[in-house]
Amino acid sequence: MTDADMSVLNEVFDVIMDRKNNPVEGSYVCSLLDHRKGINKILEKVGEEATETILAVKDDDKEEIIYETSDLLFHLLVMLAAKGISLKDISEEMKKRRH
Repeated sequence: MTDADMSVLNEVFDVIMDRKNNPVEGSYVCSLLDHRKGINKILEKVGEEATETILAVKDDDKEEIIYETSDLLFHLLVMLAAKGISLKDISEEMKKRRH
């Protein structure tokens, strides 16, 4: 049984959604959401972070695995926000898979 408090994902997602709805100049999230490449820029970052996570696992570097997984999760959250998918949508799908 895990005791991880994952509410931080909700907090980060809320900030991402706020940046989407209320752009802030100089914001990294806004630079991704408004990039000239569109969704492709966000997908490039997801791919980059997935690769870096895989390499950290291959190298058996626990601290790097944690760091890169955090980057990957962050960029996945940006991707979801860009596509109008909420964490509630993901949570409901995960619950369906448990049964």
